[in-house]
Amino acid sequence: MSTKLTTLLVLFMITAAVIIGLLLWNQLPEQMASHWNINDQVDGYMPKFWGVFLMPLIILGMLILLIFVPGIDPLKANIAEFRGAFNLFIVLISTFMLYMHGLTLAWSLGYQQFKMSQAMLPFLGVVFIFIGYMLKQAKRNFFIGIRTPWTLSSDTVWNKTHQLGSVLFMASGVLAILGSIMGGVFAFWLFFIPLMVSVLVLMIYSYMLYQNETKA
Repeated sequence: MSTKLTTLLVLFMITAAVIIGLLLWNQLPEQMASHWNINDQVDGYMPKFWGVFLMPLIILGMLILLIFVPGIDPLKANIAEFRGAFNLFIVLISTFMLYMHGLTLAWSLGYQQFKMSQAMLPFLGVVFIFIGYMLKQAKRNFFIGIRTPWTLSSDTVWNKTHQLGSVLFMASGVLAILGSIMGGVFAFWLFFIPLMVSVLVLMIYSYMLYQNETKA
């Protein structure tokens, strides 16, 4: 997917979200649900203005960051090699965030016959599965991927770490989808613990690879 098409698609989604929010404005409460705990209970609220506009603004800021910042990377030629996959990721993560925004609007309108974890985790699992797919293609750079001092110092360490990272992130995504069947606390820990373990394993693995390479 081209960067131009990515930008147009995400801007269209942001505009649609703002228009929908304005159309629903009079039906929404002055205080909107903004956070759910691991038991799927609302434990945070925000004023209607931010409930309607905050997520579109966050996505707009993210779009600007993800589209333009990699262009100043000293290794931007490497980013160009997997830019298509990265652009697809931008569209996917934007869609996920707007999906969450839609769930929040629905809840605030009184449609509360769902558990947030069960509604969120399948889509989040798909996001992580795609991240795993993208990691397999990622080339060494300073903005996108598993960036440790050791991966950034060696193409070999980068490539091997990202091959393992691809498997671990995909596995975390699958576990998130499985956890959504249970919902609540179990779903949260089934996703969160493997993800944290994956991050720790990848840091240690990249360090060990670098040490072996420098000793060779």
